[in-house]
Amino acid sequence: MLFAELEATSRKMAATSARSEKVSLLASLLRRLDPEEIAAAVAFLSAGPRQGRIGVGPSAVRAAASGPRSRAPELTLADVDSALERIAHLSGPGSAAERARSLSELLGRATEPEASFLIRLILGELRQGALEGVMEEGIAQAAAVLAGEVRRAAMLAGDLPAVARAALTGGQAGLGAFRLELFRPVQPMLAQPAGDLGEALERIGEAALEYKLDGARVQVHRSGDEVRVFSRQLNDVTHAVPELVETVRALPSGELILDGEVLALRPDGTPHPFQVTMRRFGRKLDVERVRHELPLTPFFFDVLRINGEDVFGRPARERHQALRELARDLAVPRLVTADRAEAEAFLDEALRRGHEGVMAKSPASPYEAGSRGLGWFKVKPAHTLDLVVLAAEWGHGRRRGWLSNLHLGARDPASGGFVMVGKTFKGMTDEMLAWQTRRFKDLAAAEDGYTVQLRPELVVEVAFGDVQESPHYAGGMALRFARVKRYREDKPAAEADTTESIRAILEGQVRKERAR
Repeated sequence: MLFAELEATSRKMAATSARSEKVSLLASLLRRLDPEEIAAAVAFLSAGPRQGRIGVGPSAVRAAASGPRSRAPELTLADVDSALERIAHLSGPGSAAERARSLSELLGRATEPEASFLIRLILGELRQGALEGVMEEGIAQAAAVLAGEVRRAAMLAGDLPAVARAALTGGQAGLGAFRLELFRPVQPMLAQPAGDLGEALERIGEAALEYKLDGARVQVHRSGDEVRVFSRQLNDVTHAVPELVETVRALPSGELILDGEVLALRPDGTPHPFQVTMRRFGRKLDVERVRHELPLTPFFFDVLRINGEDVFGRPARERHQALRELARDLAVPRLVTADRAEAEAFLDEALRRGHEGVMAKSPASPYEAGSRGLGWFKVKPAHTLDLVVLAAEWGHGRRRGWLSNLHLGARDPASGGFVMVGKTFKGMTDEMLAWQTRRFKDLAAAEDGYTVQLRPELVVEVAFGDVQESPHYAGGMALRFARVKRYREDKPAAEADTTESIRAILEGQVRKERAR
């Protein structure tokens, strides 16, 4: 298949908001693929190369994009996939220059629309609406199988392109080959954010509340004495966590799969910051030495298999009961309630113990790997600041034609100017996107085709989780999990919050950590 056909499908998907039309467009394209093209096409249309990161940064990508383009489509899907495969595997002296040269050559063989697609694909900026759920439905329609069967296979395989090939070449029988297998990790179930506990309880009703831990997500598989540990990205990290292996090996079940997190704790039981825990997962470590300097403590909150039996499809209340019977002392603290006051008290206790907040889970929900369904919600308190919009990037996919990703600046009392402290594209309604695009055009100072630099005049109220040290911004600080709450046209830029205010929050976090 010509790559131009896939690019055209992507454009058509971006131009429609109708889910059914997106699914039909995907199904139509998938039916026309050769078996060898399926994995690459599904990966491209899910907004990422099959190879993942290919080792070319944004500046190098944009430099490679400066050359001429092909007048007519000539690239095939196989051409693009093999070129990206070669680039991703270049290594050794001179590899950076060779990657840039190879990418420039690939883009030179592409038409302008194809090159634009590839650039955004590589930069992770391709938002065309082919989210995993839509892709699963497209695969199901193309293969004439049930969407639920595709979702189940994708959950068990952790590899949607492989599932697509199985469905499109083998139908129902092909999908039936995917089963929960020991030592083949599945994608972790994910949570949606909730504004507060009230919202979470309103959506779930009676909820199982658990401490929201800020540790390293782990999935642990055991068969007899063999134990292997996988990270959130499904990488094998067994070598880095020997104490976790020993703990699970001692449990009274010969075959099981557990989902949880590990944290580095202080002597008083409160957690170290996430960055401290992640020191245990460095590439080159003296594991035994670091283990004693920074021991990890596991907390489990779900079980997918126990005593050799798959239980991921059972209601959460049954899975948690099985978990507590297996390893009560390792289960994350939990409270089942529909009462707002009880829930608030539980949240307060979680925060007092140094955790991020709480998870609110439906007791009836199955384990839906890789999904942000309506079964899990996360509730965390957030700070707010009034900041100035310094620039905005053009959106893609559903946000094409709108200025979307905001560059946020704090006022610098020393210079009288503004210092960038983060970016965000979250929290914006369609109405807000349309309004700010019109407003930003009035404030535009310069544009390079991707980003519009603005006169620093417009103040926006931003909520965020916390502040961290960052070498990427001039002020040395960055906001984490920032999202737009509202614009403050009533407030001049001269009254925006300062770098001193942000520094005070950061220092307060540090003092709080030291006091624990």
